[in-house]
Amino acid sequence: MSETPMIATERLILRPPRLTDVPALFEFLGDPKAMQFTHVDGSQKECRRRVAAHEWQRRKDGYAPWTAELKESGRIIGWGGLYDDPFDPGWGVELGYYFHPDAWGQGFGSELTQAAMREADEVLKLPKVAAFARPENVASRRLLEKAGFQMMRYVPEMERLYFERQRSGPAAEGVT
Repeated sequence: MSETPMIATERLILRPPRLTDVPALFEFLGDPKAMQFTHVDGSQKECRRRVAAHEWQRRKDGYAPWTAELKESGRIIGWGGLYDDPFDPGWGVELGYYFHPDAWGQGFGSELTQAAMREADEVLKLPKVAAFARPENVASRRLLEKAGFQMMRYVPEMERLYFERQRSGPAAEGVT
């Protein structure tokens, strides 16, 4: 599996994180409001550990969350993409996305998700991608459904809905 070093979308540059990104990433990954539906990093050290663990996974698997920066200014506003969670393994390839509250409601999650699904289908040729969302996280649930994910079940021990997206169309031929 190959990993694209950088992906440009309409408004974003998606690239592997650098340790120098950690302070900007911690602004939202460590913000209880921004991360109200998921894990909050308690310190920059914890955030650095999370980024480093995912980058180790990138070297092993060929994919991991990207740093999302605005093309126009270079400001880091998000972190997300495809990953096999090193802290909660066993769910297969997942899609995740986390954004600074200033970036909410502007379509950046959809932009990142579209790029991640192209990567999943065209580069990695993954038969399916999973995702999780808390029932009360209506925006995330809508984003996943718009991207072709279907809610499969509620996972009580995680207090989250489990979604899957199967690869379809010509790219899926031969996939069992």
